[in-house]
Formats: sequence, C-alpha cells, structure tokens
Amino acid sequence: MGLWNFIKDSGKSIFGGDDAEPTKEALEQEIADLGLDASGVDIAVEGDTVKLTGAAASDELKEKLILAVGNVEGVAAVEEDVASQGAEPVFHTVEKGDTLWAVAEKTLGHGAKYQEIFEANKPMLSHPDKIYPGQMLRIPQA
Repeated sequence: MGLWNFIKDSGKSIFGGDDAEPTKEALEQEIADLGLDASGVDIAVEGDTVKLTGAAASDELKEKLILAVGNVEGVAAVEEDVASQGAEPVFHTVEKGDTLWAVAEKTLGHGAKYQEIFEANKPMLSHPDKIYPGQMLRIPQA
C-alpha cells in the first residue's frame, strides 16, 4: 500500500475548468484512452485524492495506473492498495530544467539510459522531449 503525492495544479487537464473536481468516469476514460488495462483495479475519488484498489496484471501496470491518474490536473494524491509481486515503485518528479537525460543521470547513473525511462513511461509519454515540471515519471528498476 502506498500514498503518492502529486502537484495538483500540474498535469493533463481532463476535467474542463480550473475548479473542476476529478471524477471517476473521467479518470477511467483517461486510462482507456492511454490503452491501459485497468481490469481488476477499482477507482474511487475522494476530493482531490484518487484511490486504487484491487489487483493489477503486473507491477508495471500498477505503476502506470498510478501515474496515469496522478499526472492529471486536479489530482493531489493517489492512494493505492493494489496487490503487487515486487518492490515498491520508484518515481521521480520532474523539476524545472529537467530533461530525460538529466533524470536518467540522477536516477540510473548514466544519461544515456534516458530511453529506458521513456519506454517505462509509455503511453503517458509520446516523445522524450515532452516532459513538464511537476510530472511524475516511473523509473525502471533492474
């Protein structure tokens, strides 16, 4: 079980307005639009916190679901109680001026491993240069 904090005013806008509250339906549609399989995982929204419960098909999918709903404007936290087979996920919050190369240097020890981070964050990332401050990224573990 984990609680992951996100920057509420950062992220993809899917709720239609500055003060719009996150909705379960909009988050489920975002997950579907990304092509992620959320079967077995239940989504609940309590204010600006999203709760994920159940069992995902893999740890990778669990981590991608956390990021898919957390990197949405209006979501401040994701609380998950999703069965997993491995270790706790490793995430990195993008800071102003960060590139995937710089993130790879900080987290994986070598900038040339940026492609591994890009691949680990598909389909949420469409291009290695399209990251923004406040976005949380999944860091693959060896």
